[in-house]
Amino acid sequence: MHEVTITRHNIQIDPVMHIWEWQIPVYLFLGGLVAGMMMIGGYFLLSGRHKTSRSMCYTMPLLGIVFLSLGMFALFLDLEHKLYVWRLYTTFQPTSPMSWGSWILLLVYPALLATILLKIHEHIPFFLKSRLSFLMKLSSRISDLPNSYRIIGIVNMALGAVLGMYTGILLSALGARPLWNSSILWFLFVISGLSAAAAFVHLIAQEKFERELLAKADNGFLIIELFVIVLFLVGLLSSTAAHQNAAKLLLIGEYAAPFWVFVVGIGIVIPLVVQSLAVTHKVKHTPIAPLLVIGGGIVLRFIIVAAGQQSSWLLTPQNNPVITVLH
Repeated sequence: MHEVTITRHNIQIDPVMHIWEWQIPVYLFLGGLVAGMMMIGGYFLLSGRHKTSRSMCYTMPLLGIVFLSLGMFALFLDLEHKLYVWRLYTTFQPTSPMSWGSWILLLVYPALLATILLKIHEHIPFFLKSRLSFLMKLSSRISDLPNSYRIIGIVNMALGAVLGMYTGILLSALGARPLWNSSILWFLFVISGLSAAAAFVHLIAQEKFERELLAKADNGFLIIELFVIVLFLVGLLSSTAAHQNAAKLLLIGEYAAPFWVFVVGIGIVIPLVVQSLAVTHKVKHTPIAPLLVIGGGIVLRFIIVAAGQQSSWLLTPQNNPVITVLH
C-alpha cells in the first residue's frame, strides 16, 4: 500500500475518493472470522473438548486455513504491484500496521497446522496412512508431547486475538480518514469476528453441547458489540468536527439506513432475540440467526470501509488543503 499526499483542494473535483473496493472488506471479514475461530478453537482445546471425537476444535483450523487463504487472495487482488508482494517479508517495520499484519498472517498458518496435526493420525482414512507415514509420525509426536494441547490452545487464542485486533488497527492507524480514526475500532472488529465465528461454528457443529454453548456465547458477543457500537459513535461525536461529520455518515447520512437496518437490526438485534429464545428452549435452534449474524458482520466491514473512505477532513470549515490517496 502506498499513501500519497497531495495539496489540491477543490471539493468539486474530489468530493470523495474511494480507492478500496470489495477486496478489502472481504479480507477484513474473513480475517476476523478466522481470528474468532482460532480463539474459540483454542478455548475448546484448553477446556478438554478435544477428547470428544466430533468436537469442532479439529474442523475449525482446517476451515480457518481455507478462509484465511481466500481472504489473502482477495487482498492480493487489491495490490497494485502484485509481483512485489514478497518484499513485505524482507523487512519488519514496527510502526507499520501493514508490516505487523504480514508477519502475523505468516504465524497463523503454523498454529492452525499444528492444531490439525494433533489428531490427524486418528481421523485420516486408513488407506492414506501408509502413504503419509511421515505425517502420521509427526502427528503422534506432537500429540504425545507434554501439555501439547494446552500450549497449542494458548497459542491459537493469542494469535487469534492479535489477528482480530490487526484487522481494526489497520484502518484506525490511517488518521486521514476520521471515521476510522477511533481507538475502539479494533475492539469492534474483534468482537464482531468472535460473534461471526461463534455463529458459523454454531451453524455446522455436530455436538449439541457445542451448538448451545456457542449460541449462548454469541448472545454475549452481540450484546457487547451493540455496546461497542454506541461507544464508537459517542467517541466520534465528542471529538473534532471532522469526526462528528464522519459519525453523521452512519447516523443520518447515506450509510445510515444500511447500517441501522442490516448491521444493527438484522445483524445483531433480531438474531439476539431469536438465539435468546433458542437457548431458553422456547424455540428450536435454526440456521436463521447464525446466518443473519454472519451477514451482518460482512455488511459491517463493507459499510465501515466505504463510509471511512468518504469521511474526510475536507468537509470541515477549518480544514487543511490535504487529500490522502491510498493505493
